[in-house]
Order: sequence, then C-alpha cells, then structure tokens
Amino acid sequence: MATAAELLDDPPLGEDDLDTPAERLPDRYEVVDGRVLEIRPMSFYATEVANRLKSALDRFLLTTDTGRSRIELLFRIPLPEDRTRNRQPDLVYVSYDRWPRDRAIPFTGNALDVVPDLAAEVVSPGDAADDLVAKVREYLRGGVRLVWVVYPLAQEVHAYLPGANTVRVSFAADDLDAGDLLPGFRTPVAALFPPTERPAPGAGGQPDPAA
Repeated sequence: MATAAELLDDPPLGEDDLDTPAERLPDRYEVVDGRVLEIRPMSFYATEVANRLKSALDRFLLTTDTGRSRIELLFRIPLPEDRTRNRQPDLVYVSYDRWPRDRAIPFTGNALDVVPDLAAEVVSPGDAADDLVAKVREYLRGGVRLVWVVYPLAQEVHAYLPGANTVRVSFAADDLDAGDLLPGFRTPVAALFPPTERPAPGAGGQPDPAA
C-alpha cells in the first residue's frame, strides 16, 4: 500500500471529470471525495511481494481461466457518498463475471469502471493503520468480495470478507487460500517473502488494521 502524499489543489471532480487528461495528473494517484490524491510508490520490497502473490494467482488462473490478476491499476469503486471514488490497490483479481474476457477495454480513460473481486494491499514502511482500516472497509462496502492485507515484516496475510466480524490470519507456516472466491487456490505464505535485512528494533513497525 502506498501512503497518501497530498491532495492536489484543483477543484473537486464530478462524474463527468473522471477522464482528466494524463498530463494534468500525478504519476500515481487516487480520487477521494472528488479530489485527486497523490500517492507514493510502493517500496521495492512490497512490490516484490505483490509480484510474487500475482505470480501465484496467475499460475492458478492458467488452470481455471476464471479471470485476470493485475498490479497497481486504477479502478472506480463507487460508494453511496462518493460515486467518483477511484482507488489503486496493489494487486487485484477481476473475474470474467465482472469483466468478460471479450469485453473491450476503453482506449481512453484513467480508471477501469469495474469493482475487483479481490483487492490486496501490501504494507510498506510508513503506512498508517487508520488508512489501512479505512481502505479495507471501503473496498468491502464498494463490492470487493475478499481483501488481503499483507504484512511483510510479520510474514502474515490478513483476510477480510464482507459482513464478517473476524479477520482470518494466515501465518508464514500456513498456506494462503481465497476461500469460495477461488476454490482450490493455495500458495505458501512464506514463499511470498524474499529474504531481507530486518530493520533494527525501534526503527518502525507495520500497522495492523485489526488493532
């Protein structure tokens, strides 16, 4: 997950303004309450973790052919109070039920107008717990069927489902699955995390949206 950097000072966007020319936008951004919110890039390590998770999904999707996984794309996730909400999850899975394989992809436009079935956020250093909590709840309210929050330092994946009052935690010794969303998908949690030099004690930890 990339922490927000700043809100741009442009006037709020309406539903007819979602295709703002790219030259007027930052490289990475989201749209929240009609305003463009610049977001920082993922850390190198978080990007590697996201790519490993995508590779595991892609291997499974080659055998089931039920949809596509994508990294860091902008999606429109409308909420009752904010119809123009655009978010950029670190990783998504979009089923062919929600976006058919032969449906044309717009040549212009900034956000794909479909709510992903699965959204994943990989925690980078400096990510705020409040932001993670808000994003998880928002994804679920917007129609995402499963949210993963991946904690590289703890080597854990926390899974959230709509309407559930509990968080399912998969530890390094476990296999990660996607429940009823992708029956049969399993990948070792430990394999998602390449070796790294751990930060010294007191150098900053990772937020927990379940806290």
